[in-house]
Amino acid sequence: MQRLLITAGIVLLLAGLFWPWLSRLPLGRLPGDIRIVREGFSFHFPIVTCIVVSIVLSLLLWLFRR
Repeated sequence: MQRLLITAGIVLLLAGLFWPWLSRLPLGRLPGDIRIVREGFSFHFPIVTCIVVSIVLSLLLWLFRR
């Protein structure tokens, strides 16, 4: 559990440091993401982005466990 928390902390720290560059990635604006904008209302559900992030994280975890 300690190793997991330390790793998560380091990943969050690195994400915070590199946020200006990470925010330029097209995540959240991929084709297939649901976006509804109406007057006084907006709804955004990044379904394709969630799937892509899940696949990448699954592959990374699989590689680290080998």
